Amino acid sequence: MEAVHVCEKLALVSDHWSPKIVAQFNGHDIQVVKMKGEFVWHAHPETDDFFFVLKGHLVIQLRDGEVKLGPGDLYVVPKGVEHRPVAEEEAELLLIEPEGTPNTGDPATAVAKHWI
Repeated sequence: MEAVHVCEKLALVSDHWSPKIVAQFNGHDIQVVKMKGEFVWHAHPETDDFFFVLKGHLVIQLRDGEVKLGPGDLYVVPKGVEHRPVAEEEAELLLIEPEGTPNTGDPATAVAKHWI
């Protein structure tokens, strides 16, 4: 048994918007991701969307406003709420989602998630 060193895992990530699984917890994937630029507008009809900023800044745009996050901030987008993450500069995040949740809310357009 070994601890997961999140910073070491993030050092292995070079692409943006492609979450990597680092652990699992009660049927949920714990993932790290690097974000830069604008993601697509999307919603998750069956689950909330958990964002925890480790480094950098992220704006979660909502149709009726926005939430600004910095290091140490977390935000949970309620299930079914359309949103778009935006990072002007590269940001590093921890995500927690039910296993197999597509990052775009649609399996047809989602990236394949891999363990690192």
